[in-house]
Amino acid sequence: MLRRRLISAGILFFGLLTVSVTGYRLLGGSSVSFLQALYMAVITLAGVGYGEIVETAHNSALRIFNMGVVLFGVAVTVYVFSVVAAFLVEVEATNPFWRRRMQKRISELRGHYIVCGLGDTGRHVVEEMHRTGTHYVVIDLHEELIKKVGETHPDLFRDMLYVVGDATEEETLSKAGVEHARGLIAALPEDKDNLVVTVIAHQAFSNLRIVARASDQKFGDRMVRAGARATVSPSHIGGLRMASELIRPHVVGFLDLMLKDQSQTLRVEEIEIGAASPWVDNPLSEIGIHAKHNLLVLAVKSGGGSMTPKLWVNPPDKLMIRGGTAIIVMGDVNDIRKARSEAKPTGATA
Repeated sequence: MLRRRLISAGILFFGLLTVSVTGYRLLGGSSVSFLQALYMAVITLAGVGYGEIVETAHNSALRIFNMGVVLFGVAVTVYVFSVVAAFLVEVEATNPFWRRRMQKRISELRGHYIVCGLGDTGRHVVEEMHRTGTHYVVIDLHEELIKKVGETHPDLFRDMLYVVGDATEEETLSKAGVEHARGLIAALPEDKDNLVVTVIAHQAFSNLRIVARASDQKFGDRMVRAGARATVSPSHIGGLRMASELIRPHVVGFLDLMLKDQSQTLRVEEIEIGAASPWVDNPLSEIGIHAKHNLLVLAVKSGGGSMTPKLWVNPPDKLMIRGGTAIIVMGDVNDIRKARSEAKPTGATA
């Protein structure tokens, strides 16, 4: 509708300009050139107040015509300017500069994570990713909910990349860079919506790791069959937490301290060892995870054959590291990031 008004305003303006030029030439006589008539029409319609280039003092008909141009010109010019201003405001509101810049940053991401839904569950997810320096993109249907998070967590919001849209639509997932993402969290309020997100994302990118929120176990089973690697039930986790608070309060206190300590960011994370990693075919003692990176090795999970154990808890120093192994460590996320970078093949990007 606004674009049609813009086209109509343009036609009206150039029509008046054409009539004005023609009138100045016809009524001004043979001495008035096209350029003079055009200049007279422009300064009259624009109302800039320059002196008359076409003399009207001794030509009553031309003066009356010029008065008409002034009156109509003011009305048409105001209308044109108002339509143009409204059009620019609409363009900036629907696709402002900062949003285009954000979309460009999203398109440059590789190996990031997508968080669908910024409700009670999704908010805690992005807080953890922000603390650990993990690249992520948020998708939510309600921009006011995203801005509300910005009011309560300005530091988090300042670095947040997000897409306003329906996460159950493939186009929205594409805007979040799902084709380059490493994983996706479906944390929408409704289980059926999380199931749809899981189906769409897994069908398009079968290697994408998907973790979905499932309040109902029935939906959780469906999500796993649809392609989710894991499902999380808030009520189930809450129940386990309550039992742990009662039975093992010191352990829970330690974990809370680890997650909430502001002076350092202690986490239990994994370091994946690829086949070309410089750590391959070296014993755990020679890698120097503790000595060099101040990390505590909790376990080693191997993708080896059925004749070897799949998991070593508190592994021995002589354990040989093979390709496909995941070393589970505890320590500061900055130290973990450095160790992870060292474990990558030479020349590989972090």
